Amino acid sequence: MSAARGESAQKVLSLYRQLLRQGNQFAAYNFREYAKRRTRDAFRENQSVEDPRRVQELIQSGLKELQMLKRQTVISQFYQQDRLVVEGGISGKDKDGKGGIVRQKDTGWD
Repeated sequence: MSAARGESAQKVLSLYRQLLRQGNQFAAYNFREYAKRRTRDAFRENQSVEDPRRVQELIQSGLKELQMLKRQTVISQFYQQDRLVVEGGISGKDKDGKGGIVRQKDTGWD
């Protein structure tokens, strides 16, 4: 029984890491932070579950969430916007060496 429990714990830990890594792939800061927060909260909420059947149900649910996150991160990368101030680095208001505004991509109507 302990071998099954250890294997299950390893699956849970692997799923947790995969969800966090995939959440970091979002282009938008707010989506990245939401995905990380949601993942942490869900795992904390269910950390006391010991019923093997319930653990397997939660793992399956987590795998479905991981597949959804993978689809959403790909879609989010099609719609990249300027970085937010809280993200640091180059943003729409930062100046390059010549005094011009540096942007990640064009914004507005041309």
